[in-house]
Amino acid sequence: MSASPDLAAAVADSDAEQLRKLGYTSNFNRSMSLWENFALGFTYLSPVVGVYTLFGLCLAAGGPPMFWAYLLVGCGQLLVCLIFGEVVSQFPISGGVYPWARRLVGKKWAWMVGWIYSIALCVTIAAVAVGAGPYLAAMLGFEPSNNTNIVIALVLTLFATLVNLSGTKVLARIAMFGFLCELVGAVIVGVYLLIFERHQPLSVLFNTFDISVDGSYLPAFLTASLAGMFLYYGFEACGDVAEETPNPSAKIPVAMRMTIYIGGIAAMFACLALILAVPDMQAVINGTDKDPVTTILNNAFGPVGSKVVMGVVMISFISCVISLQAAASRLLYSYARDEMVIGSRLLKKISPTTQVPVAALFVSGVLPALIIALGFFLQDAVATIVSFAAIGIYLAFQMIVLAALYARMKGWKPSGKFTLGAWGWPVNIGALVYGVGAIINMAWPRTPDAAWYVNYAMVLSTAIVIGLGLVYMWIGKPYDHGKAPAGDAWKVSR
Repeated sequence: MSASPDLAAAVADSDAEQLRKLGYTSNFNRSMSLWENFALGFTYLSPVVGVYTLFGLCLAAGGPPMFWAYLLVGCGQLLVCLIFGEVVSQFPISGGVYPWARRLVGKKWAWMVGWIYSIALCVTIAAVAVGAGPYLAAMLGFEPSNNTNIVIALVLTLFATLVNLSGTKVLARIAMFGFLCELVGAVIVGVYLLIFERHQPLSVLFNTFDISVDGSYLPAFLTASLAGMFLYYGFEACGDVAEETPNPSAKIPVAMRMTIYIGGIAAMFACLALILAVPDMQAVINGTDKDPVTTILNNAFGPVGSKVVMGVVMISFISCVISLQAAASRLLYSYARDEMVIGSRLLKKISPTTQVPVAALFVSGVLPALIIALGFFLQDAVATIVSFAAIGIYLAFQMIVLAALYARMKGWKPSGKFTLGAWGWPVNIGALVYGVGAIINMAWPRTPDAAWYVNYAMVLSTAIVIGLGLVYMWIGKPYDHGKAPAGDAWKVSR
């Protein structure tokens, strides 16, 4: 036992030296264990939030075979996760995708990745916070409305900010608590539904109920697959806190893969239990039952029991917002440390007491709150903004996958504690093919009768974000201010 402090000190010294060689020093508290790091990614991914939020919509769109989308999308995102694992293992720097892009390609590419991802995170925080409103209403027994959902979202965002301002240890403990509640809740609810509330045979997972679009089931399945595509991100958050985790080169790639494995299995189990517990599948598909989750929970647990389940769901929403905000603040801090954004001097400051970036956390709370508050006045505009949440994250992901492929072509050979070896090239190419396909599927217009700005909301919001970023880059040249290393991945490998 007496060797433990010496070992911890040696690891800390090694971590500090590795970071120094990468061109940085850190004042973060490296107190986040492997399981706590994983819990941060898991609660960001949040299978309960992902499954419960989109279950009714995707089941109506594609029928029970939508279950298989979780498996297929999970395999695709695992390829992306493996590439991220290689990169973070060599460059365990706070902020995740931004510093990785900086080292793999260069400053301009990194600035745009950070711009897209930071906006996507802020929008995602707002979307998840607003999505919590109906579940809190169901738990407390009042009728949800647009205004009550906005107020709940604002309170939830404030609470998340206060938790994050408390420090890394509090964040880690909350993440672990959220992970345990969500996992245990999902398992208990799922097992109960499978044993006592099963209304469908297992074969229903292959029954399309004659759903088709222009005579083909494939478009319907691709629409239903959005359930998985809106779920399987969160593993990158493990890398956002790389400077708060001991031995990050070895631990973070493991935590990332655990997020995919455990989060994916939990999501598939929850989805399976819900599908088999649907009392009237045709009613969901033809739109008679627009909220099958509430129907299932009320039938299974009654008014009181369903409120307890909604309480677990609310914990999942709360921990998800907290983890998202933590990721956004570390990205903004990393951005500011390299002088890539207005107000860098303030945003890069770490609190000497809590050892977290206070100003960056404040901004990561205020910006989502402003997006949420817009809902009081411009509901349609907010819907268009929120549509950028998932596609923005996927776009940032694929910019890293493409950056890794570019660096390999320049001669980069990953040199961290986790590498794919000879599998690097095929996995990298597979991740890019999957990601581009996923982005096209997400952006594909599916409501031809709707207004054009609704039908092309994702494309429109993406074009606006990228356009504003390019204008900002052209006028302010923010990428040219800092002197931190950039575009040196293949040089370091030699």
